[in-house]
Amino acid sequence: MKSIQHIPEKIYNNAELIKKMAGWQLLGKKIVLTNGVFDIVHVGHIASLQEAASFGDILIVAINSDASVKRLKGPTRPVNTEQDRATLLANLMIVDAVIIFEEDTPLELITQLLPNVLVKGGDYTIEQIAGAKEVIANGGEVKIAGMVPGISTTNIINKVQL
Repeated sequence: MKSIQHIPEKIYNNAELIKKMAGWQLLGKKIVLTNGVFDIVHVGHIASLQEAASFGDILIVAINSDASVKRLKGPTRPVNTEQDRATLLANLMIVDAVIIFEEDTPLELITQLLPNVLVKGGDYTIEQIAGAKEVIANGGEVKIAGMVPGISTTNIINKVQL
């Protein structure tokens, strides 16, 4: 039987994650960060996370807070709370750390963390990705992950509401 006792330890606040990253960097680990709402996790999210994880040794997933999601997606979102979304992602083996950010974009967080690789889903261009300029200026890379056609949280919600 697998132990789940360490799952909550994968959810960090800013200060904790900065400290943890320093340890990973001392070990020479290549750190990848991706972000999103991850409201109803689906196969498209999993594919994107798998691709992001393939770009380095450590995968950090930054998720929008509930307040941020409401501002971006409207009053009926998120479907799942930030703590539930963070816990779900922390339970994935390919995810090493989860952090919740309050702003509408993770620019401030990315500027603090400066990962080696920043990954965003395929519906963005590098110019549209928050933190891309900062990561590149620090010697890092920005990657755009592929998307699974026809799969999105909005499509799932629309199907359920039929």
